[in-house]
Amino acid sequence: MAAKLFATLVLLGAAAVLLTAVLGYFRARDALEQAIFDQLTTARQTKARQIETYFRTIQAELRLLATSKMVVESTREFRTAVEQLDRGGISAELSRKVSDWYAENFIPQMTSVLGREPALSDYLPVGGAPYYLQYHYIVANPNPAERRGLLDDAGDGSEYSRLHAIYHPLMRAAATTVGFFDFMVADPKSGRLIYTVQKETDFTTSLQFGPYRRSNVAAAVARCSLAPDQSAVCLADFAPYDPSGGAPIAFMGAPIIDKGVVIGVLIAQLSNDEIDNVVTSGRRWRQDGFGNTGEAYLVGPDYLVRSAPRAFYENRDGYFAELRTVGTPESELSAIRRYGTPVLHQRIETQATRAALAGVEGTGEIIGYRGVPTLASWGPLAIHDVKWGLVAKLDSAEAFAPIDRLRRDLMVVGGLAALVVAAAAAWLSHALLQPLRELTAGVKRFAAGDYDASVPVRTGDEIGQLCSAFNGMVEDIREQSAAIEEKNRENEQLLLNVLPAPIANRLRSGEVAIADGFAEVTVAFADIVGFTELTSDMPPQDVVTLLNGLFTRFDAAAQDLGVEKIKTVGDAYMAVCGLPVPTADHAERMVRMAIRMVHITREHALEHKASLSIRVGINTGPVVAGVIGKSKYIYDLWGDTVNLASRMETGGIPNSIQVTRAVYEKLKGEFVFEPRGTIEVKGKGKVEAWLLRL
Repeated sequence: MAAKLFATLVLLGAAAVLLTAVLGYFRARDALEQAIFDQLTTARQTKARQIETYFRTIQAELRLLATSKMVVESTREFRTAVEQLDRGGISAELSRKVSDWYAENFIPQMTSVLGREPALSDYLPVGGAPYYLQYHYIVANPNPAERRGLLDDAGDGSEYSRLHAIYHPLMRAAATTVGFFDFMVADPKSGRLIYTVQKETDFTTSLQFGPYRRSNVAAAVARCSLAPDQSAVCLADFAPYDPSGGAPIAFMGAPIIDKGVVIGVLIAQLSNDEIDNVVTSGRRWRQDGFGNTGEAYLVGPDYLVRSAPRAFYENRDGYFAELRTVGTPESELSAIRRYGTPVLHQRIETQATRAALAGVEGTGEIIGYRGVPTLASWGPLAIHDVKWGLVAKLDSAEAFAPIDRLRRDLMVVGGLAALVVAAAAAWLSHALLQPLRELTAGVKRFAAGDYDASVPVRTGDEIGQLCSAFNGMVEDIREQSAAIEEKNRENEQLLLNVLPAPIANRLRSGEVAIADGFAEVTVAFADIVGFTELTSDMPPQDVVTLLNGLFTRFDAAAQDLGVEKIKTVGDAYMAVCGLPVPTADHAERMVRMAIRMVHITREHALEHKASLSIRVGINTGPVVAGVIGKSKYIYDLWGDTVNLASRMETGGIPNSIQVTRAVYEKLKGEFVFEPRGTIEVKGKGKVEAWLLRL
C-alpha cells in the first residue's frame, strides 16, 4: 500500500506539472512561430515590391528615352557613320595595335576570371569599324578604364567622332540620371552596338557575328528587333558578362522606332548591385529585423542566386566552410572566389526556392541551403521576361531561442514541483516493509543496466518469494544477454569482412536493394604475373599461404590509405577509392596504393624466395555500386570505368602501374608518368595509356 500510495502521488503531481508545462510550451511556440512567419512574409513582400517597382521604373524610363528625338536622331546618324567606317576597311598597323591591347589588357583579366587563359581570337572584334573605333575610344583613350566614358571626341576627324562629341555628353547624362550602369544603342540590321557610354570591349562589336553573339544582350536585342511596338521592353536575365569582367549583368532593351520601322534598340546595362542592395537592405540585416542569422535572397529559374547571401559579406571564411560542409562542389566554390560574388555561381535548391519558382507563396520550416533548420517565407516576383523567386528566412535556432529559455524555466519549475511531491510521497510511504524497498532498488539498478543486481531474501512470505524470483530472472537474463552480445559481435565482424561499414549499416537499417551511382571514383585491378605456372608444382596449402599472406598485406595498405577492397578472384585483386564515402583525392590515394602493392609484392617474393611480379591497372570515372546476393552478400562495381581499369591491368607491364588519361590528367603534377602511347583495348579500340615504373 505504501508503494502504491507513493506512486499515485508522484504520478498525479508529475502529470499535472507535465500537462501544464507541455501546453504552455507548445502554445507559446506556435504563437512565436506564427509571429516570425508574419514578420518574414512582410519583409519578403516589401522587398518584392521594391524590386518590382525598380524594374517598372527602369522600363518606363527606357521606353521614354527610346522615343526621344535625341535617341532616334543619334541612332540614325550613328548607323550611317559606322557603315562608312566599315566600308573604309582598316589598316594592318591599327589592327595590330588593337590586337596587342587585347593580349596585354583584356586576356589577362579574363584569365583571372575564368581560371584559364582563353584564346585571343575568341574576343577580337569583326569588321573595320570595330577596330577603328575601339582603337580611338579604348586603346588610345587617355582616361583609365573605369573613366573611358568621359572622352567626348577622339580627335580623329571622323564623322563618327563628330557625332559622338554632340550626343555623348547628353547620353552620358541620361544614363547617370536614371542610374544605368551603361547605356547602349544596337543596330538591328547589323547587330552592332553602334554606341555605348562606358566604352567596354563590346563597343561596336556585332551581336550577330562578333565575340558576344551568345550573350544575354544579344538575346535582348534580337527580341526587341522583331516588331515596331513602342510599348515593348525586352529584359534578359543576369548572366556573367565578359566585357564587364565577368560581373553579373542584366540587359533591358526597348525598340527605337522611326516612321514605323525599328532602326535600333536602346539597351540599359543593369548591374546586380542595385538589386543586391534592395534584397540585403544595404547590408543592414539587423536593423531590418533579421537578427543574427536572418536574410533574404533571390534565385533564378536555374536555382542560381541573384543576390549574395548574408554570410558572404559578414563572415566569408565561415561562408565557404559552411558550403563545403553541405557538399557544395569545389568548382562552384572556385567560381565564387574567382568572380568575387556568389551571384550566378551559388546554387540554392530547397523546398522554398522550388515552390517560389513554381509561382507558389508559402511559409514553413525547411532545411536551408546551409543544412540547418530554417523558418522561411517564399514567393515569386512579378517581373516581365524573368522568373525569379524571393525567400526570406531565419534560422530556427535563433527564432526559437526564447522558447528554449521558456523550456528550461519550465523544467526547473517542474523539477522543484516533482521534488516536493516526491518528498511528501516518501514521507507517507516510509512505513513500507524493508524487503519491498530493497526489491524496488534492485529493480531500478537492473533497469539502469546493472545486470549484477540482486536483492536479499529475508522472509518466506510472498515478498520473499518475489525477491527470489527476481534474482533468478536477473541471472537468466544476464546469461542470455552475454550469449546474445557474443553472437552479435561475431555477426558484426562477419558482415564487416564482406561489406564496407556504411553499406553494412544500411543493410542493418532495413534497406533491401542497395545500388548507388558515383560520379567519379578510381578503380584498380592487380594481378600476379604467371601465378598459375609459378604455383603449379606447389602443395595447395603453400599456395594458399603464399597468396593469403600477400593479400593480407594488400588489405592493410588499403585500410591505411582509405581504399576499399572490393574482391579477389584467384590471384587478382580489385579495389576502389572514392566510395561509399566520396573522397576528393581518390586518384592520388589509389596510385599510392598501387605503388605499395608493387613494393609489397617484391618484399613478399624475397621473403618466400618466389619469383613474383605484379601488374596494376588504374582508371578514374563514374561507376554503379551495389550489393547483390541474398544468402551470400557481395559488394561489387559495374560500368565502363571498371572495364577499362581491368583492361589497363591485362595490357600492363609487370612491376609497373598503367593508367588511363583520366588518371594521368589528375596526377601528372604529382607523379612522373611515362607515356606508352596507344594500346589496343578489347571493346574500346585504341586507348592512350601511361606507365608509372617502379
